[in-house]
Amino acid sequence: MTSVAERPVDAPTPPRRTAGAAIRAYVALTKPRIIELLLVTTVPAMFLAARGLPSLWTVAATLVGGTLAAGSANALNCYVDRDIDEVMTRTSRRPLPQHSVPPRSALVFGFVLGVVSVGLLWATTNLLAAALALVAIAFYVVVYTMWLKRRTSQNIVWGGAAGCMPVLIGWAAVTGSLAWPAWVLFLVVFFWTPPHFWALAMRFKDDYAAAGVPMLPVVASPQRVAFEIVAYSWAMVLTSLALWPMGMSWIYGVSAVLTGGWFLYEAHRLRARVRSGGDASPMRLFHVSISYLTLLFVAVAVDALIS
Repeated sequence: MTSVAERPVDAPTPPRRTAGAAIRAYVALTKPRIIELLLVTTVPAMFLAARGLPSLWTVAATLVGGTLAAGSANALNCYVDRDIDEVMTRTSRRPLPQHSVPPRSALVFGFVLGVVSVGLLWATTNLLAAALALVAIAFYVVVYTMWLKRRTSQNIVWGGAAGCMPVLIGWAAVTGSLAWPAWVLFLVVFFWTPPHFWALAMRFKDDYAAAGVPMLPVVASPQRVAFEIVAYSWAMVLTSLALWPMGMSWIYGVSAVLTGGWFLYEAHRLRARVRSGGDASPMRLFHVSISYLTLLFVAVAVDALIS
């Protein structure tokens, strides 16, 4: 027991956390900005599955369930990666490194969100959508975060499949099944993920190196990374064009050509700058990739509504 004499008279009293601060910390565990990007692919897939406007109740239930599922996966990811998040500048202000949420509480929070999301999707849509959400959570946490991320430079390639699942979940919520257009959209996001993430990893290469995470820019030359980015970009654009003959109109086709051409220009630009030894400015491609995915899937939704 500390005596009065041992306790500094002017010792500051630790600030008491408010309810608002606690709520913000738990919301931050779910990585809302990532969830927004996942939902961008979910709704257009639902429009395409319905070939028009699906039931607004189904859309709302799927968005809520999908948000909770993604939040679960992200919170569990924060729990598993709390050691490397402390080392990396980009992630050091997340709730666990900042000690604003106890690790055990983050773990329980992640599991509760997962259970609620799967139960909600099952109750409001169908078993297939709920099962796909469960697979997405398990794949992201177990396969990517716990296995691939710290073991192979191909971590984001195969682990990125979890980020493609919202397309399938949205389609299944509407139809109760999966069809070829859903799988094509799945592959578009699959091929999109490496250029998107490797551009970010190029910018934060030193962070990943310090944390011992073998992202491709850490273990390969910039020339190799740039080549891989261009290769996956071409695969993505060609896959997006494969959707055109599957009942899509000129609205989607022209949009896919224009946005795909823009993405390829930026990918080749990055490679050219790397080969010349100049500043590659990888974050430019990173931001372009977000705009590309958003515009392409908006075109999917518009095409489904109009044609």
